Amino acid sequence: MPQCVVIADDLTGANATGVLLKKMNYTAYTVMNTERIELSTLKDCDCVLYPTDSRGVDPKIAYNRVYNVCGLLKNDEVKVYSKRIDSTLRGNLGSETDAMLDCLGEDYVAVVAPCFPSSGRIVIGGYMLVNGLPLHKTDIAIDPKTPVKISEDAVLFAEQSKYKVASVLMKDLMHGKHYLADLMKKHVEEGCRILVVDCVTQEDLDLIADAVITSKLKVVAVDPGVFTATLSRKLITPSEKKEKSRILAVVGSVHPNTRKQMEELWLSQRTHNVFVNTKELLEDEARREEEISRVTEEILRECKLNMVSTVTGDGIYPENRIDFKPYMEKYHCSMDEVTERINSGFAEITYRIFKAEPEFKGLYTSGGDITVSVCARFNTAGLSLMDEVLPLAAYGQFLKGEFEGVHIITKGGSQGQNDAINRCITYLKEKLYI
Repeated sequence: MPQCVVIADDLTGANATGVLLKKMNYTAYTVMNTERIELSTLKDCDCVLYPTDSRGVDPKIAYNRVYNVCGLLKNDEVKVYSKRIDSTLRGNLGSETDAMLDCLGEDYVAVVAPCFPSSGRIVIGGYMLVNGLPLHKTDIAIDPKTPVKISEDAVLFAEQSKYKVASVLMKDLMHGKHYLADLMKKHVEEGCRILVVDCVTQEDLDLIADAVITSKLKVVAVDPGVFTATLSRKLITPSEKKEKSRILAVVGSVHPNTRKQMEELWLSQRTHNVFVNTKELLEDEARREEEISRVTEEILRECKLNMVSTVTGDGIYPENRIDFKPYMEKYHCSMDEVTERINSGFAEITYRIFKAEPEFKGLYTSGGDITVSVCARFNTAGLSLMDEVLPLAAYGQFLKGEFEGVHIITKGGSQGQNDAINRCITYLKEKLYI
């Protein structure tokens, strides 16, 4: 039987959440007519999604639809209950949340985490922002069917729900999962059944999910789908579990954009970074080997603790930039030959990491010369190109060679906005079902 039940207010929302769950290797069924499907049909799926088509109807009708479906699908085996809501807070938020709480019982509470980071929907200070604008200043405020004229998500729930609502702000998340778990329990003890939580990044959603698990509260996840997927990932083992995969980002570009993009990645996702002392790659063989070994060993020592590891040239900071002329004179060679020595050093580090740890299945490279050197060291015949992640960032897989099938995204160092590398890594995670 399904271990995740998602009740959505429309079909596209149900399917969008189902896709997020499918990316993590769960089997997900969207049920559109309970009269045409027997519950035994659902026994082989991990997640069932049911759209009630209730976003624009009277709140009482929405309540009844959600209550009836929840009663049909609830089961002792379910580990995650979800009320999928619109990513811009349209519809019958309060009455539909109430319906699930009433159906599941008085020991359940709703945890509302309505952000969708990759779509520019975030909640900070109790306000929902859409691509940086307060919700009430967007076109949603003049939506012809279900306009939303308030940006404060907790206020929206309080206006629509019969239950007491508490707001949990970003300052509360800064103290960690145990503090957050205790705060959630405190609000529940004070009679609150709907907890509306600030959330900006995937890291925030992971923290909220960890706090929910730590608190041992029985919850309904109320969100546009990302929090539901996050909670499911932590509580449900897919029926066909995919082997664990890790990602390595190798960045040798010294363009100012690269520094901004890497810093954005480090702030947005849990990563372990090791800086390469690039000058050491240009010294004698002993010093070069010592630096390659140091970086490789540091990554391998910590990689089990992080899904994403990054190897970054220290040249992203201007004070570490190299004057190539002394090395050109020392080795009597061209600038291209000097930079190739650096690139091949990065490639050797990458190769040794992948050789030593088979769980590395995803690779991000920044800088065309670095990518060429990595492909040469991996002895790949080329790349099977599959998609454009964003302009000038290509996704594909290695063809032939020792690491055939490894997923790779390549991007020019100067390309993209500050979130470009973060978006590329998130894309790789989705492809690897992390």
